[in-house]
Amino acid sequence: MNKERLIPLIVATALFMENMDSTVIATSLPAIAADIGTSPLTLKLAITSYLLSLAVFIPASGWTADRFGPRIVFAGAVGVFMLGSIGCALSSSVTNFVFARILQGLGGAMMTPVGRLVLLRSVDKSALVNAMAWVTVPALIGPVIGPPLGGFITTYFSWHWIFLINIPIGLLGIFMALKYIDPIKSVDPERFDLYGLVLAGIGLAGIAFGLSVAGLNLLPWTIVAALVGIGVVSMTLYVLHARRTGSPVLDFSLLRLSTMRAAIIGGFMFRVGIGALPFLLPLLMQVGFGLTPFQSGLVTFASAVGAMGMKTLAASIIRTFGFRNMMTVNAVVSSAFLAACALFTISTPLLLIFIILVVGGFFRSLQFTAINTVAYAEVEAPQMSRATTLVSVNQQLAVSAGVAIGAFSVETVLALHHQTELTADAFAPAFVVVSLISAASAWFFWQMPTDAGHEISGRKAIEISSRKGAERGAAAAAVKHATEDTQNARDQRLG
Repeated sequence: MNKERLIPLIVATALFMENMDSTVIATSLPAIAADIGTSPLTLKLAITSYLLSLAVFIPASGWTADRFGPRIVFAGAVGVFMLGSIGCALSSSVTNFVFARILQGLGGAMMTPVGRLVLLRSVDKSALVNAMAWVTVPALIGPVIGPPLGGFITTYFSWHWIFLINIPIGLLGIFMALKYIDPIKSVDPERFDLYGLVLAGIGLAGIAFGLSVAGLNLLPWTIVAALVGIGVVSMTLYVLHARRTGSPVLDFSLLRLSTMRAAIIGGFMFRVGIGALPFLLPLLMQVGFGLTPFQSGLVTFASAVGAMGMKTLAASIIRTFGFRNMMTVNAVVSSAFLAACALFTISTPLLLIFIILVVGGFFRSLQFTAINTVAYAEVEAPQMSRATTLVSVNQQLAVSAGVAIGAFSVETVLALHHQTELTADAFAPAFVVVSLISAASAWFFWQMPTDAGHEISGRKAIEISSRKGAERGAAAAAVKHATEDTQNARDQRLG
């Protein structure tokens, strides 16, 4: 297997492990809580502590990869994630479990951005779309396969295996990474910005943790607002600090690049809607329609089927239409399929729901691949580590915001109708709200230059080829016209 296929699969395997683990635990919380002697509500700290750890440590990933080399850091991150998984399986108290989840978060914070950095430095830009398609799939499959898998393992085996299955996957990932990824290392790593890391860590933790807790209904809204407020203030101080340092942990100057700006701002808005889907859809299926967690998981798995079908076609679609045209139209199309979930009722045939989710999953996965690829179209090699860090932070905040907005929309509907219990009707407005936010991202994608990312997509080669064909056609027409003029002149003289 060539490097363009092998390295994306190595990175994708690790990201799949992380994405699946972060969602599989939600289904198993009651069983875990009963086993270690606490309440499911208290154990939700395990979810929020993981997200908190991600938010704090992601900003340090770029510098760490430059300092020690992305191959070593990526393999080490997988190892740390495995240790956290073992700690979760062996936990006998809430405290132990939360600490193990924080350790998992540290590993996950390094795995995602450094995995992308490995990909960007190992694969030629001309093959980046295909490579990124493979890496994008785990982010879509993990959240939908996690709940049914968690329910199946917890029901028929033991919740401990949710974490222990990460061990063979992680060992294989470490072996493959050390064997097949080149030991690329930055020649002159920058000075570590500790002050910036503290400000960014507090800012991201406050915002991400606050939004995540809002979605879980774990704390009062006043505390949630205080957390988000502290995060916003800290991030504001960080932005002021970043302007005065030459090596910021989060480099917002990259937003001057049109493709990166579209991927960050437009990508954030698009992910808000998609981030809400794994939260809203299982609730609709289970609470609204009365399906079991396993049945619900089988239905929502349709999105993953569509995502898998996309990976072989993404490169040719982007090459045919170009990044700007495809992303602008596809943002609206994907959002339309998201909005279609608002039309689901208890009488809607499951086959129709399945088809809508499959087709929607295809277009969402195509958009994710394009966003994740075009972000690096104009980024120079020395800035790659900063770029992957910025993109990863943006994704983390977008997913947290999506869950919070989805939850807030549902709660608002209940308050307006003076209801206390969830019904299927309460979910429709939430799907409409998040789909409109996702659709609005199309404007930012349209602001990209018409030739955005052509050197990555291969669109430039098509245009050059068509231009040459047109020039050859014009030349042939000119020769034919000249020949006809000569023939007419000769005929006139002979006449």
